[in-house]
Amino acid sequence: MSRTANQSITISSTDFKSLARALTMVENDLAGADELLKSLRFDKTTPVIGITGPPGAGKSTLVNALITELIDKGNKVAVLAIDPTSPFNFGSLLGDRIRMTNHFNSVDVFIRSLATRGSLGGLSAKTIEMTDVLRAAGFDYVLVETVGVGQSEIEIAGLADLAFVVLVPESGDEIQNIKSGLMEIADAFIINKADRDDADLFTNNLKKIIHQKEGAETPVFKTVATTNEGIHAIAQFITSAQNIKNTRKEFLLAEKAYKLIQERRMAGVDKKKLRQDIAEALNDEGFNLYNFVSKYA
Repeated sequence: MSRTANQSITISSTDFKSLARALTMVENDLAGADELLKSLRFDKTTPVIGITGPPGAGKSTLVNALITELIDKGNKVAVLAIDPTSPFNFGSLLGDRIRMTNHFNSVDVFIRSLATRGSLGGLSAKTIEMTDVLRAAGFDYVLVETVGVGQSEIEIAGLADLAFVVLVPESGDEIQNIKSGLMEIADAFIINKADRDDADLFTNNLKKIIHQKEGAETPVFKTVATTNEGIHAIAQFITSAQNIKNTRKEFLLAEKAYKLIQERRMAGVDKKKLRQDIAEALNDEGFNLYNFVSKYA
């Protein structure tokens, strides 16, 4: 539990209403948000578990099954589900929670959806701030499910203590196109929907690629999230990984700091207003994008 400088808000994993208010304050930059963040205290070590992968890999269903496994062991779990923001109307479906409805009334599970707010990798500065609020609340685990939009999934490395990359057998030859960055940020791979054709072949091919890296011992799990198959092994891996020293701490904190600094320096740029200014500037003969941008730099 963490009591903020604003004494009217107590951040606790047992008081979901106050926690929701604190998250709303931070997400929308309401009065007192900055003071709240600066006063956060982390009285316990709460691992942040990042789950990323391409759309359709079954991440939300897998998270739902993993929540069940963790709370059955007496843990309290918070989930931050990231949904993409439309670049056209700035709206977001925030629909990942639909697959987690059986946990909505659980006193041990707190679920919050968040839009990407235009961050291509799915991780805005708000994601970092809201994750830290959940950590300060005293949950045993914070799960962050990212939007999964391609190579920019690598951004999860700047947030999570433990990163899972979820793939499906249908990825087929696309596995050959996985760039080294994504391979490096994965603490483990999960082949979901492993009851489908070619799952074994896909898994073996993935392992061969992983083991081409000298000394690589990244585990590969096979799951069928809809039937909870393989979920227990992942939960055990998460528990055992807590005892392993995080050698990426400086990198993780530097990535977080970079995102937060970037957000603050861009705070004065209104994207909707920028679009309006572009529309007007395009009417000028000889429009030059670089001249236009120099007014903001």
